[in-house]
Formats: sequence, C-alpha cells, structure tokens
Amino acid sequence: MTELNIWNTLLQKKEAFRPIDPQRIRMYVCGPTVYGRAHIGNARPAVVFDVMYRLLVAVYGADCVIYVRNITDIDDKINRKGLEKKAQGDSRNLVEIIRTITDETIQWYHEDMALLGVMQPTYEPRATEFVPQMIAMIERLLAKGNAYESSGHVLFDVNSFDEYGALAKRTLEDMKAGARVEVSPYKRNDLDFVLWKPSIDELPGWDSPWGRGRPGWHIECSAMCNELLGNNFDLHGGGSDLCFPHHENEIAQSKCAFSNCTFANYWVHNGMITVNGRKMSKSLNNFLTIQDLSKKGLSGHEMRLILLGTHYRKQLDWTEEKIVEAKKNISNWQKVLEDNEHIKGEVDDDVLKALTDDLNTPAAFTKIHRLAAEGNVSKLKGSLELLGINPQQILDNSQENSKIRVTPNELSIINKLVSIRSDHRRSKNFANADRIRSELQLCGVIIADKIEGELTEWKLDKQNFDKTKLIRLAKAKQILTVD
Repeated sequence: MTELNIWNTLLQKKEAFRPIDPQRIRMYVCGPTVYGRAHIGNARPAVVFDVMYRLLVAVYGADCVIYVRNITDIDDKINRKGLEKKAQGDSRNLVEIIRTITDETIQWYHEDMALLGVMQPTYEPRATEFVPQMIAMIERLLAKGNAYESSGHVLFDVNSFDEYGALAKRTLEDMKAGARVEVSPYKRNDLDFVLWKPSIDELPGWDSPWGRGRPGWHIECSAMCNELLGNNFDLHGGGSDLCFPHHENEIAQSKCAFSNCTFANYWVHNGMITVNGRKMSKSLNNFLTIQDLSKKGLSGHEMRLILLGTHYRKQLDWTEEKIVEAKKNISNWQKVLEDNEHIKGEVDDDVLKALTDDLNTPAAFTKIHRLAAEGNVSKLKGSLELLGINPQQILDNSQENSKIRVTPNELSIINKLVSIRSDHRRSKNFANADRIRSELQLCGVIIADKIEGELTEWKLDKQNFDKTKLIRLAKAKQILTVD
C-alpha cells in the first residue's frame, strides 16, 4: 500500500501516517461559522482537506474513510447579525431571524464549495444539533474538577491540565502574553475559557443545570468529535489561526473529560491567505468572496488551482499574476482534453507520490503540466480528478466559448498587455494604462479593475473580438514576435 507522510503540528515534524484502523480512518476538520458569504480564506481549508479526503480515499478506499466537517451555527457574530436585522425592522422573533440567517448562509456555503469542486463530507453536523452532548461533556469536566462555575458561566480551568500548550508549543505565560483571550473578572486565570454562558431571553438558548444559556465555541468540536468519531481518531485539520486557542482547548477539554483519550493523532494546519501582500480585510477593500470572484469571471476550477498552487502549510498570496497563470494553465489543459472525452482517466504515479508527500500540490502540478505537454490524456484526466479539478467541467466551459478560439499566442498577447497596463497603474501612470485599456477594448477584450485597481481581470466580447486587431496591436507595442 502507498505510504502517506504528513506534517504533524503536534510533533513539529513530517511522519508516516499510521491509521488507528485502516478500515475506518477518521478525519475531522473545522468548518465555517455561518453568518456571511465564504471568502477565499474560508475556502482554503475546505479545498486543502478535500484533497486530503480524496487522497485517503484513493489510498485506502471510499468505504474506509469517515470525514466530519462541522458547521458553527451558535456564535456571537451570528447573534449580532440577527440583532441588526431586528433593528432594521424584521418583525419576527430573534430566534427565527437567526435560523433564517444560518440556513441561508449554509446554502450559500454549499453552493460556493460545489463551485470549487469540494466534496460533501461524510457528516456535516451543526452545533445546534449537539447541545445535549456538549452539556453532558461539561458536566463530566465539572465532576472531574477541570471546570468551575462563576457568575452564571462554566469555565475550563487550564491549570488543571498539565499538557496545556503542547500543540502551540508555548508556556502558560507565553500564551497569556500573546493570546487573544477574553479577560473577565469571573475567571481564575485569563486563559480559562468559556464552556457555557448565559443567554438573554431574546437570544437562542438551551436549558442546562447552570441555567438557560448557550455553549462556548471550543466545546462544540470536542462534543462532535466524541459523538461521531470516538475519543481517539486519526486526523484533525483546520487553519493555522485555529491552532491556539481553539485546537489547544479542544485537546484539553477532551483529554480531561474522557479516560484514555488521545483525541487526534495527527494535527494538520493550512497557512493563511494575503491579497497582494496584505492581510485580507474589508477595511482594505481586498475582501474576496467566492461569489464576487465568480461574478468577475473566475471559474471554480481556476480558483481551486490558485488555492492549491502554493503548498498548504505556506502562506498563500492571492495576486493578479496567479489569476493569469491559472487561466493560462486551464486553457492549456482544455486544448489537450478536447475531443478526448472517451478516454478513461488514470492517476499518474508521480502525481500520487507528490501528494503522499505531505500534500505537495505544487510538485503534483509540475507533473501534471508535463503530462499535458506530452499529450498524455489518460493520466492528465485521472491526476486532475484526484486534485478535484473536473476535466469534464473544463471541457464544458471550453465548449461554451467554442465560438471564440483563442490560441496560446493570442492568450499570451492579452496577458502581456494586461500585465503592462497593471504596471502602469501601480506606477500611477494612468494615461498609459487607460490607453492600453481602450486599445484592448477595440480588439474585443474587456478590462475590469477590482480592489481599487490592484486586481485586474479581463474577458472577451464575443461579438466584437477581433484577432487581426489584436495581432496588429501586439506588433505595434513590440511586446513579442508574432507569426
């Protein structure tokens, strides 16, 4: 059997994957908090661990892998959004408003993930469905002396767990100094975290031994893991921003609540995303949702290719250059796949080898580009499928645009001109930038600037695209030798 090697955050090293039971491999990944449209930061772990899921299925078999990705539908941000809608005149009670928000957002998430080729997990539990299990777990922690009641809250006592900080590789003092933790007078220690808190009558709440309230964020994942995967399972994934405090807290409360609990054997974390070198933020006007990118003409498989083009553990910088490169690669694959729908896909051994080496997707794509250059349709198809890029979808999109055939040379001309124009904009040479925009528009190439000009996309005007004018423009600009 093919050996899979994974970087384990807990041990800070790459090691061979040894499942507890090869016939029942269990993986848990932290899913979305549902109060708004999914952005590329939300999409990265979904896509990364979708590849992990596909790889585990390829190695061990579809019936041998259980994949759980939760939905957080109990959260203060969700409640605040509900209160905003109520203040705007929604006459329904707040619980109904919040349920509508979460149901709608879950539907959006499913649509966005389907666009990106993300498979549905085996189980997708909602936090609201597991409150009784959370209450039972909190009761166990109280009985064992790992939790305490204070001012209507129940909190986990981090001093009761000697291993606290093992995942983050930090001491209590280090964590306290650098952590985003709530400082409250009812805590014994600033790092103690909420297991249960009171709810006002208008907000969602559940009856409990400590009064009407709602669970804290961290307890939900531990309760779901225990219920669906057991005390000990194989792999836990999520973004690196969750390593502390969320995943650290999951380990602490789970190991304390259940005897002989190791919780997850392998911890896998993906890196964060920046946009043109800057942190993604609404205040910076560089907040990219999947819906917005789709409306701007970026296909799901192009987005997926960008998300997988950087190794999952590294920070990914979303740039215009990556968009241009993704479009170019998809276009190249289209040409190889055309008129070959009848050929069955087969995974290339080198692609599989790259993925089993800690999901080395950049190395896998290097192999895939070679397969495309060689015209190896079967292995190109099978390898793309393993990475979640649907060859048939690529062909369908190609056939939709079959009235306009853009050669690699013409694509190179367009991309080069767009790149030159972007350089002018960065240099604030707007006159030259506007001139190139107008010249391209006369050729039937429509430019769209996004994020205050830092991201540029283009599309073809099907009725007005003129290849002769484009070639003439390329010659006039002397940007490349044109046949």
